Amino acid sequence: EIELRMSEMTAPASRFPLSRAHDPDTGRNSLQSYELSGDEHFSLAVQAGPGGGQRPELVLAKALHREEAAFHELVLRASDGGDPARTGTARIHVTVVDANDNAPVFSQAEYTVRVPEDVPVGSVLVTVTATDADEGLNGYVKYSMKKATDMASDIFHLDSETGQITLLQRLDFEEGDSYELEVQAHDGGALFDSTKVAITVTDVNDNAPELTISSTLNEISEDAPPGTVVALLHVQDSDSGVNGDVHCSMDGGVPFRLEKSYENYYRVVTARELDRERVSEYNVTVRAADGGSPSLQSSAVLALRVLDVNDNAPVFAEERYSARLAENNAAGALVLTVRATDADWGQNARVRYRLSEGRVRGAPLSSYVSVQAETGALTAGPLDFEEKSKYIFRLEARDGGGLTAHSKVQIDITDENDNAPEI
Repeated sequence: EIELRMSEMTAPASRFPLSRAHDPDTGRNSLQSYELSGDEHFSLAVQAGPGGGQRPELVLAKALHREEAAFHELVLRASDGGDPARTGTARIHVTVVDANDNAPVFSQAEYTVRVPEDVPVGSVLVTVTATDADEGLNGYVKYSMKKATDMASDIFHLDSETGQITLLQRLDFEEGDSYELEVQAHDGGALFDSTKVAITVTDVNDNAPELTISSTLNEISEDAPPGTVVALLHVQDSDSGVNGDVHCSMDGGVPFRLEKSYENYYRVVTARELDRERVSEYNVTVRAADGGSPSLQSSAVLALRVLDVNDNAPVFAEERYSARLAENNAAGALVLTVRATDADWGQNARVRYRLSEGRVRGAPLSSYVSVQAETGALTAGPLDFEEKSKYIFRLEARDGGGLTAHSKVQIDITDENDNAPEI
């Protein structure tokens, strides 16, 4: 048995001395020749030694390649010239020693991975794999990330031993939807291979629509024509695709409607005339919902106060007032109190009373009866049944906007025995 170790980088034609065979016979019966069998990578050369002896040498005929054959088995046979000829053999075991002649090779020229933005921190996103045909240290592969952007190096971690790329911090599609990393695989020598890792972040519906009131009225007159703009709204959603497709709506049962002006801008306008006397304040809720599943929503409330317009005249509590008063009453005696109400507000609802113009027996009506402008209290001076037994006149109620109402008043005077008979 002969053991030889050769580097796979050994140059062809290299020679390796082999042990000589020994034959104690002489002449033709002694050692005559050598021959080699077993492998095309090797041949045999026999050199003439001092004294005429033969010295065998192993010649490398073809370059070795450990990755193709790590071992070579040869047989060296020595023959004498006798009859019959005798032979002796030696097994030659050649071990090919590895050289770093193979670079690592990635399983893929480019790795592509899609991950949702809500993937948990610490998750393994992808594992890169490179193999090296060499053995030992020459075939031991370690991974490294070529200088990435600061953001990418903060987000992703590459395990130098396993090739696993894990997530260090939460992804946000709205901040970055794709990352490209360059990963290298180095063997124990100086050989390496590179691959590209493309990470695409897919959107998750994690952003609710943002509803912004860019302009709004706090007050609106009740006589505003239909179509009057009450508020301008802007809506946006940071998500993409259907997750960022926003639909706006408004509560029903209110005299307003929502109109889309352009792109993500809306306006709230009056749908019909308002009536402060029916509803004086509105809290209108506008909602924005995206198309995600489940859908995310947001809302905004428009608080609107309806301003009064003098569109209501005063109304007397009674169309006709009547009272009875004994004659010779004290001056300024209260006869009755009239009352008129106005559905408007503020100055428009402030009612003042006055007597309609008239005369009694040539004197102004006001010299007999009077009305307190603020309270509606009707008073009368001393009245005389014998002079006039019945007073019928009109009262006017006027609001702060100039609208009026009228009511008829009748005062009957009852007789007192205040006159002696005249003869």
